[in-house]
Amino acid sequence: MLKIEKVFKTFNPGTINEKKALTGVELTLNEGDFVTVIGGNGAGKSTILNMIAGVYPVDAGKIWIDDVEVTDLPEHKRAKYLGRVFQDPMTGTAGDMNIEENLAIAARRGKKRFLGWGITNKEKENYKEQLKMLDLGLEERMTAKVGLLSGGQRQALTLLMASLKKPKLLLLDEHTAALDPKTAKKVLDLTEEIVARDHLTTLMITHNMKDAIRLGNRLIMMHEGKVIYDVSGEEKKNLKVADLLAKFEEVSGGEFANDRMILS
Repeated sequence: MLKIEKVFKTFNPGTINEKKALTGVELTLNEGDFVTVIGGNGAGKSTILNMIAGVYPVDAGKIWIDDVEVTDLPEHKRAKYLGRVFQDPMTGTAGDMNIEENLAIAARRGKKRFLGWGITNKEKENYKEQLKMLDLGLEERMTAKVGLLSGGQRQALTLLMASLKKPKLLLLDEHTAALDPKTAKKVLDLTEEIVARDHLTTLMITHNMKDAIRLGNRLIMMHEGKVIYDVSGEEKKNLKVADLLAKFEEVSGGEFANDRMILS
């Protein structure tokens, strides 16, 4: 479902601020894979999601989504393949629009636009059923402005919007990092439920090593723009946080430098 082949990316090349973000990263995801991604600060985790989404052009290498090469496709043309939830709950929704309008926009991702009634009664009923799954009471507030919702409610709505069209690939960029622990657990539980229900191929960056071990069928660790550890199946299930720290030190030759990860 996803193939990344020898992708390189350097920001501000030739300047004092030059940063080699990706250094020949290679990654393949099979259909239905739920892959958690961990790594220290500046490891290239968010950059790889941005490259997949087309936010930045690659310096070298190729990217395929569902056997379609998207390396040179602009961001808006890749949107039909992807769903994405960002770290900031305010990023994935339009705060000045109401809940059902946000869902309608998500439902039309990748489709041609035309003049007609904005949201049909059939669509409204479908959105109501989808919102009930969140168990947040939002199905009774479909005409409420999204800007009035809490961060957790907005993130849950963003997750629903990102998965509404059953994307080829769901990208989750530390999507619970800005939430309090109780709300983060709720959003993670929803993530697990939606991914399993729709059999979504998913790439999830997390700063929580326990979540990285518990969720998904595969875990990868990044360091200095490359995948340095890739584990799945029973081996992944039997991992402990101490194992991951030891593996990082073994492969990278240094200590894990991410305070948020170690604290969590």
